[in-house]
Amino acid sequence: MSKLGELLGNFLFPQAFTCDICGIETFESNLCPACSETVVFNNESVCPVCGRKTKFPIICLECKGNAPVFKKAVSPLVYEGGSVILIAKFKNGNGYLKEYFADLIAEKVKDLPRIDCIVFVPMTEKAVRKRGYNQSELLALCLSKRLNIPVVKNAIVKNKDTKEQKHLNRKERENNLKGCFKIGNRIEIKNKNILLVDDVLTTGATSDAVCKVLLSSGAANIFLATVASVEYTTEI
Repeated sequence: MSKLGELLGNFLFPQAFTCDICGIETFESNLCPACSETVVFNNESVCPVCGRKTKFPIICLECKGNAPVFKKAVSPLVYEGGSVILIAKFKNGNGYLKEYFADLIAEKVKDLPRIDCIVFVPMTEKAVRKRGYNQSELLALCLSKRLNIPVVKNAIVKNKDTKEQKHLNRKERENNLKGCFKIGNRIEIKNKNILLVDDVLTTGATSDAVCKVLLSSGAANIFLATVASVEYTTEI
């Protein structure tokens, strides 16, 4: 579809009136009944630390053996089925999904302790220019409005591009991220309870890398909020 055609389509059929997965008219919600069945909400048994879906509501073996740097994580969706499609669309030109995702995350964040400020996982300037935006920043700004909590935009800086991580294991991701994040605004995060925002929690390597920089720069506690997280398995 041409850019003009896409803009015209968005004008004639606003996203609020069409299913965000298949595109058919709904006029009621973000998802049509059929696509709603493909989206798994993370509202049953979860690990109380990483917030991932588990068979039983106890701390998962991953968190017991390799405790994350953040205090607690929440995510409204399980990263499978329809949520994978939604997040892929969000990262590739469909920034309007920030509103839907922010609504879902805001409900989860209400259960966290007091938050002083919000930060987001950064991208390099080159990566932002290529995509057109940082999806985590869009989410953070939307959450800020809903929760009335300020965003520290330059809290963390990513100073080098990294390999795509979706096919890397935990150790490979950690090596891939070494030295790529640095503090950008020490003053506004010092002694603060921080909410770190990202799109997906998989192994936790990215969030841990960012959290370590924040804590080493004086942050008090860090909580993580993502749109979705992978279900816990012993293979993660």
